[in-house]
Amino acid sequence: MKKSLISKSKFLSLILRHSPEEIGLTLDAAGWAPVDAILANSRQPITHEELLEIVETNPKQRFALSEDGRRIRARQGHSRDVDLGLKPVTPPSILYHGTAESTRAQILAEGLRPMGRQHVHLSADKETARTVGARHGKPVILQVAASALHQQGQAFYLSENGVWLTGSVAPEALSE
Repeated sequence: MKKSLISKSKFLSLILRHSPEEIGLTLDAAGWAPVDAILANSRQPITHEELLEIVETNPKQRFALSEDGRRIRARQGHSRDVDLGLKPVTPPSILYHGTAESTRAQILAEGLRPMGRQHVHLSADKETARTVGARHGKPVILQVAASALHQQGQAFYLSENGVWLTGSVAPEALSE
């Protein structure tokens, strides 16, 4: 993604995941917002072409457009209650969570929690987890015994962009 679009992408994340009211926007029950309303009310000038480029080139593929291109939503990471329409799926035996060294001990003691979001975010591969963990310092990769949790009844979801989502993960299901 072009550097000139990074701040606009972050702004879209803010309004589509956490604070749509900042621009007088209301998300529907599935998290969708009208593209025209975002373009008209954004406190950061953003063109329709820029919005399309952000959706297409965001490295984490955070956004989705409706089939008709008139609505947009974040694919996951919401701090508000939205129904993304995801169906439970069987996870691989191990998933990964990337975090910073500074939070390692606390997570191993208390487990993973959504921390104000709807779900805990997990990765299918170590490299993605490392990238996520590196955003906040020296990265640490934790293994999540996803298959065991699933067998105990915990639901797992796979978002359109490959992020695994679940509820809180107990410390017993974590290892380094």
